[in-house]
Amino acid sequence: MFEFDQYLGFLAFLAILTLGFWLMIFLITFVVPYWIGGSLIERLKEIKEEKKAKRAANS
Repeated sequence: MFEFDQYLGFLAFLAILTLGFWLMIFLITFVVPYWIGGSLIERLKEIKEEKKAKRAANS
């Protein structure tokens, strides 16, 4: 059915496909939400500091 080099190529293809699948699952479930949450927290801190500076300038 397969020659040995075709068999190795098929196994390499399956390994790369599997690694890519699990990498995408990891990125979608952990990295992207962490990145979005961190950027939102930083933006909220910036808005709070801007409001504080504005209040200090007005008084």
